[in-house]
Amino acid sequence: MDAPFGQVIGSLDELRRHYRQPATTVRRKKVGALDPLAREFVAASPFVLLGTADGAGRLDVSPRGGPAGFVKTLDDRRLVLPDLNGNNLLDSFENVVVNPFAALLFLVPGRDETLRVNGRAFVSTDGALLDRFEGELRRPVAVLGVEVEEAFVHCAKSFRRGGVWDPASWPSLDGVPSAAAMLSAHIGLEQPVEQTERYLEESYVVGLAEDRPPSS
Repeated sequence: MDAPFGQVIGSLDELRRHYRQPATTVRRKKVGALDPLAREFVAASPFVLLGTADGAGRLDVSPRGGPAGFVKTLDDRRLVLPDLNGNNLLDSFENVVVNPFAALLFLVPGRDETLRVNGRAFVSTDGALLDRFEGELRRPVAVLGVEVEEAFVHCAKSFRRGGVWDPASWPSLDGVPSAAAMLSAHIGLEQPVEQTERYLEESYVVGLAEDRPPSS
């Protein structure tokens, strides 16, 4: 297949010729379990990016959020993410069923460093796992379980380059297309964008309410 870009690197040896070798300390930072400090970081995180791949290796990244600690660590090798209200495309879960691996990037607001976790992944409906989320959230239909193969801290440079947590560096939203405008264009909606914006906001309210536990 012809590459759509010029001067494409075609081998690992060729790639490595362009870069220096990583430092020994960088190589050593990858560990095979979640130590107490990594578990504390997960417990403080309200947002994680979930990477999965389908059977052909095509990748998908999905944002997942909840109350701080919504991802539960069972021990130093296992953690679980609840299935919260979504669009039911099930992209991540379908990928894991056919290609049982996942990559996680945990964020804590205000902290420039992140925690990366990679490992084998499983979709589970085990009642004991689902029970762990009752009271804090609605009881999920399923959870994503990850058996940790490696965990490591990712440095702050990318967040500092982007000024991610610095409001002074944030661009004006005036020139940024809204989700409603993009959705209308992508699926060919003929209704006014303002109507789509109202629909999205109403769907967020309903969906987030469905994540809360039933009233006692």
